Amino acid sequence: MHAKRWSLLISGLVQGVYYRASTETQATKLGLTGFARNLADGRVEVVAEGTEDQLQQLKSWCEFGPTAARVDSVEVSEQEATGEFNDFGIRH
Repeated sequence: MHAKRWSLLISGLVQGVYYRASTETQATKLGLTGFARNLADGRVEVVAEGTEDQLQQLKSWCEFGPTAARVDSVEVSEQEATGEFNDFGIRH
């Protein structure tokens, strides 16, 4: 399995609705490593490493997010995996 790294930028009503915590739960269930953090402009950034299938499942989840969220868009960019993460967490 070739690991990949995706950076996702999620726009919409995604701060103050448990988006990061819910993403952490989902990513951990999928076996991904990385982090989620709020950005100053109101978006959430998710950086995740895993297989393409795992990453695609996370992206599909991110398009809806938790119940209270309203997702307008998810932008994805792909990089080489670095293996720097041991688990998936929330960054502040």
